[in-house]
Amino acid sequence: MKNQQIPEVQAVEALAALAQAQRLRAFRALVVAGAEGLTPSALAALLQLAPSALSFHLKALSHAGLVSAEASGRHLIYRAEFARMNDLLTYLTQDCCQGQSCAVVPETSKTCC
Repeated sequence: MKNQQIPEVQAVEALAALAQAQRLRAFRALVVAGAEGLTPSALAALLQLAPSALSFHLKALSHAGLVSAEASGRHLIYRAEFARMNDLLTYLTQDCCQGQSCAVVPETSKTCC
């Protein structure tokens, strides 16, 4: 799937969903898990979260389109939505550095306060 520009409102929803420590940790864990994904119980154990709290956070991430759930037998498998993540990153960096090289500025040339 080709990355497409996402509307500003969807970018704001995704960023708002990630702007909470447990949700950010859950999303990052699902990114690490890759296409295999994780069950809610495995994710809760990994993050040391109560299942009810994790459910709340996964719902927010899902609403923002950052994760999806798929039934696998009696279990749900949650996965990061990599296309949506890449769309968000593209949106954030689309006009990076006004078309100039985005090379990191060396520490010696930074000013100090």
